[in-house]
Amino acid sequence: MQFSRRLAALVGVTALAFAACTGGATPAPATNPPASTAPTDAPPSVAAPCTVGVSWNNYQEERWAKWDEPALQAAIEAGGAVYVSNDAKSSAETQATNVENLITQGAKVLVILAQDGTAIKSSVAAATSAGVPVIAYDRLIEDASVLYITFDNVEVGRMEAREIFKLVPKGNYVIIKGNKADANADFLRDGYTDVIGAAETSGDIKVVGESYTDNWDPKNAQTNMEQFLTAANNDVDAVLSENDGMAGGVVAALAAQGLAGKVPVSGQDGDLAALNRVALGTQTVSVWKDARELGAAAGKAAAELCAGTAVGAITGASPFTTPGGNTVSSILLNPIPITKDNLSVVLDAGWITKDALCKDVTAGAVGGC
Repeated sequence: MQFSRRLAALVGVTALAFAACTGGATPAPATNPPASTAPTDAPPSVAAPCTVGVSWNNYQEERWAKWDEPALQAAIEAGGAVYVSNDAKSSAETQATNVENLITQGAKVLVILAQDGTAIKSSVAAATSAGVPVIAYDRLIEDASVLYITFDNVEVGRMEAREIFKLVPKGNYVIIKGNKADANADFLRDGYTDVIGAAETSGDIKVVGESYTDNWDPKNAQTNMEQFLTAANNDVDAVLSENDGMAGGVVAALAAQGLAGKVPVSGQDGDLAALNRVALGTQTVSVWKDARELGAAAGKAAAELCAGTAVGAITGASPFTTPGGNTVSSILLNPIPITKDNLSVVLDAGWITKDALCKDVTAGAVGGC
């Protein structure tokens, strides 16, 4: 693609066209407004219109459109900047082209939700060398120049594992990890190890199946789970699934064997279907990462970058050492584990309606229903 040479030429063109650039190929806006839990302090107003380009890896994922984007866009626009975006549809190659297109549209700051944290590095290096700062949104990009904004994913893993380990301190475990090209998959596994590692070493816990899952795809997770159940003759006592979408595939595989609700299953993201499964008892925990907070934090940081603030001076940022040995500026937000015992947290936050949470749940079976 020869992106770096093309980008150098684009910078001169976009400097002339920038004042006229006010929009782009933006996915249809979600209807949910950012909640009051998001930061309420307004980001600094920029002196002149500044376009923030957002590259989504896969806009079809429930949370990006419903929760992250509205909060992100609102915070960007509250800072006097302009929001444009595009969707890579789970293609690393498309995302590289999309990043180039965003700069063509006049983006002076980029927010990238990476499909492949390694493949995107050349695009990031070219952008930052041309003076376009990059926010690595939710997923790490191994480049010392980025601002990394996410939830504490190692702690997410710990939270998932703690809830499962409480119920199954000994037995056969299956571990369903996310996409291998996403550093979060390994961060979460590190969190699991912090909780169950000693039991793995002693033999109290035996991992009878462990796999990465292409694109975090629930269908792939279901297939992997089916294969692990077959190999173990259904002798599986617990499943650590790294997110809610994959947990749905896991529960489907368990249900086919009459094991749904009998085998504890973890997840994260607070997907509506997953929270309903928690209420029903077929999923044990969904670690809730209020994406409205994440979107608002990234939008505020983008507006600060537009105003000329250096990456290392962004409000709330602190150094983070990556697995690759880079030190990046980062903002890490705190997640909350949701179980049948604290479903009121997501109800009170307006994250889910009572009807959606309690669908098919026997009245009075859990709090909130």
